[in-house]
Parts: sequence; structure tokens; C-alpha cells
Amino acid sequence: MRLGFGKGHNVDPAGVLNAIASAVVVADRDGKIRFVNQATEQLFNTSAAVLCRSNLKDFIPGDSPVFSLIAQAIDEATLVADHDLLIESPKIGRHAVNLTVGSMPEEIGSAVLTFEPRSIAQKIDNQLLSRNSARSVSAMAAILAHEIKNPLSGIRGAAQLLEQTANEDDRVLTRLICDEADRIVNLVDRMEIFSDKPLERGAVNIHTVLEHVRRLAENGFGHNLHFEEIYDPSLPPVYGNRDQLIQVFLNLVKNAAEAVQSDDGQITISTRYQHGVRLAVAGGDTRVHLPLVVSVRDNGSGIPPDMRESLFDPFVTTKPTGSGLGLALVAKIISDHGGVIEVKEVPTGGAEFQIMLPIYHRTLAENVQATQKDSWIKEETL
Repeated sequence: MRLGFGKGHNVDPAGVLNAIASAVVVADRDGKIRFVNQATEQLFNTSAAVLCRSNLKDFIPGDSPVFSLIAQAIDEATLVADHDLLIESPKIGRHAVNLTVGSMPEEIGSAVLTFEPRSIAQKIDNQLLSRNSARSVSAMAAILAHEIKNPLSGIRGAAQLLEQTANEDDRVLTRLICDEADRIVNLVDRMEIFSDKPLERGAVNIHTVLEHVRRLAENGFGHNLHFEEIYDPSLPPVYGNRDQLIQVFLNLVKNAAEAVQSDDGQITISTRYQHGVRLAVAGGDTRVHLPLVVSVRDNGSGIPPDMRESLFDPFVTTKPTGSGLGLALVAKIISDHGGVIEVKEVPTGGAEFQIMLPIYHRTLAENVQATQKDSWIKEETL
């Protein structure tokens, strides 16, 4: 198998394919494997040496659509794809993937298969949804601040004037008007934190942030809970805003505390380093890895399945008295950091929020800050 890179370029094709995060397989019509990259070893949980002596049917059932796609791509000399395809067997387990199959003109009777795990695609989808939610709340906050707070001030002033000449029964109603006006103003004030002003970021020790959050929780709403910390002390700094990251994790820990039983409630906060997805950093064209992972897990009752897809949308809440803005704010802050947040079900019960964040690089910070400044100047000019 050869790859063309132009005259004078000496590039190892296998090295290029091994740098790809998706699993790449070259197989013939019958499924005999001729080449795999490193990502395929991880997907199939088998070494490349064993895979290249095997058949795809040893790992994927013979009636899978994978093999009809191989035949179609070879017969029609074209590119075919299938999204949300389920591949499952005792050897590889259960995986939902996006599969692309293309014929190889230089290798008659062979095809290239690219398996993209849906877990990665889902992270990107969730990231885009969170950004859209953040933008919609930002616009809503601006409208509410302008169109509602001023009239409410007039309504409250009128109620106070009426209260001066009202009898005792009517004063109850005027006080009710003032209290409700104040409550709406407070709600609007809370939404104004969704504004799209440039985010000041720098090198932040994530463990300092998490320790601060834990101390706040233990001395307040979580005084009767057990906190477990599983930290990787070798983690590099996060590229973030310390105050806003405190707000994010304080919100997540508070939600976890409200979800657990007070007699045996446990919250586990953990950090680790892993190679994550690549996403565009908010405010710029730079794409970065998100290798720093922070998880907040509880042993509560979990999240209803029908709410997981919309959990980060504004005004969506599982609490009878909740406003539904807490997790929407969390999603916006993580989005502003160029990160990803997702919620996972815990098999033993409870929920786990996982946040993936970029690490600090001086060059990256300078590029993003310059881009954000230019963008903000343009918006102010308009």
C-alpha cells in the first residue's frame, strides 16, 4: 500500500495513519484484513499483528451491514457511509460508530474502512448544542435587561405609592406586587452573567480550584456528606479563569449534594490526563486537544433518561424550585473555555459530570486573547 506525498517527500504512510484518531482498516471483499492503524487496535482490543492475520468476521458478525458496505464500495468504486452503526460481538463488545468505506483504485478488490466512535462525535455534538444554548441565553438576557427591568421599576414604584393610602388587606397585595417585581429583577440579574464579554484566562491550578470548592461545600451545604478526592498531582495548569471555574465546580458539587441521601451521601471529585477530542477554542480559530479531565460523581438517584439530552438547556431542571439556569451557565462557561462537558450514568447509581479542558500554552493564550480582543472591538463598534 502506497501513499503519494509529492516528489522528494519521504513520509511513512503507516506513521500518518497511526496519527489518526479514527480506526482505519484495509480489507478485501471477503473481509480479510490487510492493514490496521493504532486506533483500530484500541477499538478491537487486539494487536495489529493478530488483526492482520485475521478476518473482520472474526470480530464483527458476518450479517453486519459492514460487509455489504465493503461490497458496494468495491463494486461501484465509490465512497459509502453509515451513521450510528452498531457493531457488537463478544470479542470487541458493543460500539456505536460512524462508518465510511471507500474503494482503493490501486488495490483492486480492497476497501478502506474508517470507524469513528460515536462517543467522540457525540462530544462534538454536545459542545455545539451547549454553545447554541449559551448564545440563546445571552440574547435573552440582553432583551430582558432592556425590556423588562425598566417597566418593573415603574410597577414597583406605583405599588409603593398605592401602599401608602391602602388599607391593611390591600397592603398585602401591594407588598406581593413589590416582592414579585424584585424576584423577576433578581432573575434577570442572574441571567446577565451570560453576557458574551471576552473571558480573561491564564494558567490555573485546577486542584487549587477544586480544594477551594470542597472547603466551601464541607463548611456549608455539604457538611454532612463524605467527599472523596482522586487527583493526578502531575497535571499541568488549565488555560482558564479561576473565578469562573470555581463557579462551575461549586455548581456541580452543589447539584450533587442535593441529589444524594444525607445519611450515606458521597461525592467523588477526580482529575486525570487523557488525550481528548480536538475542538476550536472559543474566540479563535485555534484547535486544541482537551486532555485535562475533571469528574464530579455522586451516589444519588441519577438523572431521568428523558432529561439527559436537554439537561444543559436554559430553564430545564429536575428540582421543584429550580430556575434551570445553573447547568446552562456551567455549559456556557465551559464552552467559553473551549472545553466539553457531558453527563454520564453511573452503573452503581448516581450521575457523573465530566469536563474536558485545554491545558495552558503561552502561545495559545496570546493568540486567543488577541482574537477575542479584535472580536469584542468589532462588536462594540457595531
